[in-house]
Amino acid sequence: MRTTPLLALLPTLAILGSVAAGAAAEPAFPPVTGDNLEGKTFELPADLEGEVNLLLIAFQRDQQGDVDTWTAVGEQLESRVPGFRFYELPVIGKGYHFMRGVIEGGMRSGIADPATRARTIILFTDKPALKEAAGIESEGTIHALLVDREGTVLWHGQGRYDEASGAALGTALAAR
Repeated sequence: MRTTPLLALLPTLAILGSVAAGAAAEPAFPPVTGDNLEGKTFELPADLEGEVNLLLIAFQRDQQGDVDTWTAVGEQLESRVPGFRFYELPVIGKGYHFMRGVIEGGMRSGIADPATRARTIILFTDKPALKEAAGIESEGTIHALLVDREGTVLWHGQGRYDEASGAALGTALAAR
């Protein structure tokens, strides 16, 4: 029986290695810890309460108006689609963690509705790592991610809610 010398296999192994390295990972919401505005700690994505979850991710304070355009559809879907939940996730760089109490207190005082406070989870985290894992390219707009309990991104929209984004979200929900 003749064996192939290892050196003869190196070009094949190099090609296989470069193909594997070039394969992009599927976007997924990474593990991160945050507290909602009611003081409850969440280990995301494991603690997401829906089978499918719409995560409305904002990186800048002035993006709240865009997040608010999704609220009515999120509430409608929660009442009509079994296993659906939605969350608002303000993402703040981990360097601001020392100001956590002030930031959370300011946000809490600006939101009177207990349901909104309960679904708003503030994330003080490594923003570049979160964006890379979730497939988010820009902080210039909000991102709407439909994810399962494992954090797998099933759909990704961005910006204010409109009919086209609603139709695309509906298609993604129907496909699950």
